[in-house]
Amino acid sequence: MKGVLRTRGLAALLSVMALTVLTAGPVAAPAAAATRVSAIAAALRERPVYVDPAAAGQLSAADADALAARIEKADKPVFVAVLPAGYPTANLFTDLRTATGVTGLYAIRLGDRFDARADSAVLPRTSVRNLVTSVQGDGDAKTQLGDFTDRALAGMRGSAPASWGDRSGTTGVPGAALIGLGALVVVGGAGAYALVRRDRRRTDQRRRADLERLRVVVDEDITAFGEELDRLDFHPAEAGADDAMRADYERALDAYEQAKSLMAAAYVPQDVRGVTEALEDGRFSLATLAARRAHQPLPERRPPCFFDPRHGPSVADARWTPSGGAPREVPVCAADRTRLADGRDPVIREVDSAWGRRPYWEAGPAYGPWAGGYFGGGMLPGLLVGTMLGGMMSGPGYAHDYGAGYGDTGGGFGGFGGGDVSGSNFDPGDFGGGFGGGGFGDGGGFGDGGGGGGDFGGGF
Repeated sequence: MKGVLRTRGLAALLSVMALTVLTAGPVAAPAAAATRVSAIAAALRERPVYVDPAAAGQLSAADADALAARIEKADKPVFVAVLPAGYPTANLFTDLRTATGVTGLYAIRLGDRFDARADSAVLPRTSVRNLVTSVQGDGDAKTQLGDFTDRALAGMRGSAPASWGDRSGTTGVPGAALIGLGALVVVGGAGAYALVRRDRRRTDQRRRADLERLRVVVDEDITAFGEELDRLDFHPAEAGADDAMRADYERALDAYEQAKSLMAAAYVPQDVRGVTEALEDGRFSLATLAARRAHQPLPERRPPCFFDPRHGPSVADARWTPSGGAPREVPVCAADRTRLADGRDPVIREVDSAWGRRPYWEAGPAYGPWAGGYFGGGMLPGLLVGTMLGGMMSGPGYAHDYGAGYGDTGGGFGGFGGGDVSGSNFDPGDFGGGFGGGGFGDGGGFGDGGGGGGDFGGGF
């Protein structure tokens, strides 16, 4: 009897508990879990654009397909993810890069916010920051992601990962068809190989011809810099010389020797970028030394004169309109600033081209690496927009033949280039900091992850 009572009592208690739950209303279900980073990474290894189901309203399937097609056609390692606004952002870029395992440029649209990171072998941090800044006001996802992708493709290095072109295992091709396809490959293999070799030989010939044309211009630059060293007539033991002056002079001499050495070893046009970088550093050292000797304020570190880098470091930005182009601010030396203010033409560097002597920005794509060494940090596209060279640099094939031309060659971490599968072997400084940690100043940063990641510190 006692057992029966205990059983009835337990049943009554359970009934009361059930009634309480029912009368209290439905229990709140846990929030839907966000798509795991590993799932996003797996999708990006298959195609360049991923749109989270919860963010489908930001970018339509047709727009995502069109963006993916542009990236694949350009053959560049650009990875784009569109995620909902509430997606967790702690270590998002680092985790996504680790999970994807491919050296490249990673762009994320999260709600109405946008940010990007890249391996320095693909695109330098400064260039990434400038590109992100340039699209912050674009508004809708289609426009913002399209503009960012187009600008990035024009200047980045590397090739698309092989996995984008690997669709085996998803097509269900019958075995007989595969055998037939194999026979076609065998028959056409020799011809295809011959075509590839012919195209490669033509490309190499064009690059060598471009390098020889560049060699004339670079030799002029090196000679002009050597003449500046001689005119300065500085002696480390002269009266009034101090350690700072001697250090400036030593840096200028080192830059001179480095430029000569790099030019002697140049094999393709993009190798010239390092030469003009060295010359730009050397000219700034000479300007600093001259200021010390004259007991004048030290010059601000600025890019060289846009019209002719041999004029030395610029002193200001001046408004200038190229023929048939839009007005823009360009860095100018003191003499060209005066000429422009007086309504006269600046002294422009002209070089040989297929159309005769032309300003370097109208002389062909080979001069991109030469100009990029002088005007690094991502500023070159803005200076050249609307010019022949600027238009050529925006084509997807330019970087393959001539490099980014921006003066920021970066350098792979562990020897991995753009599109290579490096797994977790990458520089975490390239991807550190919280989402929106690029320091772009619009007040929308998430504030997670702190200000790490080198140039990516700080909030939006």
